[in-house]
Amino acid sequence: MAKKLAGAPETGGFEDGDRQPPVMTLVAFDFDGTLSDSEMTVLLGEQCGAADEMDAITRRAMNDEIPYARSLRERCRLLEGLPRERAEAAFGRVELRPGAPAVIEALNRAGHTTAILTGGFERGVERALEAEGVLVDTIVSNRLPMADGALTGAVEGPLIEGTKDDALVKLAGTQNVPMGETVAVGDGANDLPMLEVAGLAIGFAPKPRVEPACDVVVDTMTELREVLVEEGVLPAEG
Repeated sequence: MAKKLAGAPETGGFEDGDRQPPVMTLVAFDFDGTLSDSEMTVLLGEQCGAADEMDAITRRAMNDEIPYARSLRERCRLLEGLPRERAEAAFGRVELRPGAPAVIEALNRAGHTTAILTGGFERGVERALEAEGVLVDTIVSNRLPMADGALTGAVEGPLIEGTKDDALVKLAGTQNVPMGETVAVGDGANDLPMLEVAGLAIGFAPKPRVEPACDVVVDTMTELREVLVEEGVLPAEG
């Protein structure tokens, strides 16, 4: 049973004649494995023959078998020397999963603050959003530095050693949103910190290690939207 957001109506549906606006809140999404079923490091690895090794490292990290920061650095080292044009080709294959654009657009229309907090890479997130014509208010992500037209094998950004709970708390503070009225949606071990501090923690097909930290679990974007309606974050359709 999901816990109710502070200030949310007791029942979903917003009956005619007694409509209540949704509570204005901050909804933070993970990207790889949540908003997208692409895995950026694997797509990049395909460009240099390291996809299988990338996938194995990613799986271990998402199941909390190895520290996320270590896994990310190991994966990025495999990309050293990848030319810019091949990196861009990989980022061009990053896609939002079916139904994700509609959920983001509904949240934007309702006046909520939408954010993507990802250990993945800003360029891939931007390309996926641009392809669907969708906007979010904030992207907190990492970057792959280049030198002489190729990836250096390093990684930079706030979500290598930094955690998503700190990012969520900081964003909530800048938006004057109480933490009890925040929503976090994620699937992997590096999402645990933000799921644990959010007012409503939604697991999107979460890994076994992650599911106990979730208030509710969904497997599709349709189910996610239904939960957001039930919790008073989105108005019912019709």
